[in-house]
Amino acid sequence: MKKISVLLLLILWVFTSQAQHKTEKVILITTDGFRWLEVFNGLDTALLNQEKYTKSKRDLVDRFGGPPQASRAKMLPFLWNTIATKGQIYGNRQYQNFVNITNQQWFSYPGYNEILTGAPDDERITSNDHIDNPNETVLEFLHKKPAYKGKIAAFSTWDCFPFIINEKRSKIPVNSGKELVKNPNSREKLLNEIQETTPSTIADRHDFITYFLTKEYLLNKKPKVLFMAFDETDDYAHAGNYDAYIKAANNFDRYLADLWKTVQSMPDYKDKTTLIITSDHGRGQYPKSGWTDHGFRTAYSDQIWFAVIGPDTPAKGEIKTAGQFYQTQFASTLAKFLGENYAPNDKVGKPIEEVMNK
Repeated sequence: MKKISVLLLLILWVFTSQAQHKTEKVILITTDGFRWLEVFNGLDTALLNQEKYTKSKRDLVDRFGGPPQASRAKMLPFLWNTIATKGQIYGNRQYQNFVNITNQQWFSYPGYNEILTGAPDDERITSNDHIDNPNETVLEFLHKKPAYKGKIAAFSTWDCFPFIINEKRSKIPVNSGKELVKNPNSREKLLNEIQETTPSTIADRHDFITYFLTKEYLLNKKPKVLFMAFDETDDYAHAGNYDAYIKAANNFDRYLADLWKTVQSMPDYKDKTTLIITSDHGRGQYPKSGWTDHGFRTAYSDQIWFAVIGPDTPAKGEIKTAGQFYQTQFASTLAKFLGENYAPNDKVGKPIEEVMNK
């Protein structure tokens, strides 16, 4: 009798766990080098008031000005009107809520390697050179499973991602840089034409092309896991153009809003999709001139942020309690949302339990 009771309890526990777990698709989205300072405070008035960095101060103030909470909501309305009410946002260091990278490089390839593999590699990933990643990403780990084979894709503005994801080995399709879509439909053909005829002086291509190519793939291919990487926030910051940096962040938020609206309109995705949103590295903070740079010689470049929204994430909004989280945790968290255990070695960070229903 006891054995039957234990068996029934086990069956009930499994059934309840499955009933609570609703995520079937995950979309990971990054915007390169976007500081936590703007995420949580809006416009940086010190940069706003320096003509060296801000050429159209009046325009930025009219569109995004005000006290910190008002400014951030104008700049990032989806983040602060939707995720802040239905999801969670981490990394406001004013509340001792810390999110840090652990690699010692503090720039892009090492950051994306850490996001996607769950561990730093300070011996082999030490530059932004276009070299095939020797490490297996969580995307490749999932792609080897029958349930995800042919159901994972990546789109990026920066042309290094075919190497970061190791497209040749993983067989995961990565549309990146100025790559055109092969055998395009009518919308993709137009985007190909725009990409070929619209020059970009600061990036491999404009972020809007990356977004709409990704959206078209989502609508037609219906992947289970999708990775989207935008770059203009980093490009404009390196150029010292604060106006364009802020507008690029606002555009990024628009893409997020449209993406969420899109997945919530698709029966295969509605209330079954989790978005994980973050950045690969931070930027300089003090002195203010350091905002254009990052790397181990630029203090504060290891400080990042992240946000999550989806059917398994409790609506806690902006997290105002002390805590420490790491970039190494994103890969295992992504996998756990799908009910998978990603722990290839002891360097991989553990899943962030706070963003999941228990």
